[in-house]
Amino acid sequence: MKRLLPLALLSLLLTSCASLPSAEEKIEIERNLYTNLPGSSGKVLAVKFDDTSAAHPQAGVEAADIVYITQVEAGLTRLMGIYSSNYPEVLGPIRSARISDLSILGEYGKVGFLYSGAQSKMRPVISASNLVNLSAERNPPSIYFNDSSRRSPYSMMVRPNLLLEKAGDVELAKEPGWQHGARAEDARKIISAEIEWPNATYEALWSDSEKKFLLNHNGRTNIASSGIQLGSTMMVIQIVKISPSEYGDKFGGVTPKSEVIGSGHGYLLRNQRVVKALWNRESLSEPTTWSLEDGSPAYFSPGQIWFFLTENEPKFTYLPKVAKG
Repeated sequence: MKRLLPLALLSLLLTSCASLPSAEEKIEIERNLYTNLPGSSGKVLAVKFDDTSAAHPQAGVEAADIVYITQVEAGLTRLMGIYSSNYPEVLGPIRSARISDLSILGEYGKVGFLYSGAQSKMRPVISASNLVNLSAERNPPSIYFNDSSRRSPYSMMVRPNLLLEKAGDVELAKEPGWQHGARAEDARKIISAEIEWPNATYEALWSDSEKKFLLNHNGRTNIASSGIQLGSTMMVIQIVKISPSEYGDKFGGVTPKSEVIGSGHGYLLRNQRVVKALWNRESLSEPTTWSLEDGSPAYFSPGQIWFFLTENEPKFTYLPKVAKG
């Protein structure tokens, strides 16, 4: 036994060394398909957030993989967060569905749709769509609840993890239409970008200390309920046609619809720079692709993606060019 023990140990050591990766071998890290950040690509939940000033601070927006900002009645905006890698304990305040949501979500597959309710005229349209209805209309107060620290109608919150148990038909995240890669060489450095709707404004300001764009909402620092300022390394200003729809709110306001099927232009904000890009989407179920004006891919950078859907051209403040000596 005294002679066999060293041999056994030597064999074990040799086996262990053989299983270790060499310096030239790369360890594969799972990355979320939407953001290209380390993380899983799980079931896709789309959540409607109120975005009026009275609804701030919002809970859980910073954990979304993708955030859409769309115009609603009276020229105001609402958010839709798309989650596939992280599902916070509480999200909100939650508001009702709009017709633009169905067009936006068509390219993401069979998505779990979380919202407070919808006008009766829209309910059959939602039922006929490729979305899984996980709204407050179909779930108990243990899942959708009112936060007593907020006033109505800005008080409804949701516990998304409890809905994952009911999301059997919801699909996993799939490859999006955009690609990740190096930025365009002609992208210009900016200090800020201002994005407007008739009665709402966002400003994205580059932060040298945080190395990302930080957001202001209606002239105020956009702070989440967690205390952090919302922002990201990757933002997309998508110029779309916004037209009146056949739907409206209970106050008689006409619901606008953002036309996201077709083609147009926009601006990619990444790493303090902006470049003009072209978007194209052939049909409801097809993904939106992005290209530069020469036809080559317009690459996204890793990070949470904010899509600003507006018909107004943004206002950029460019960093002054340094004269070459």
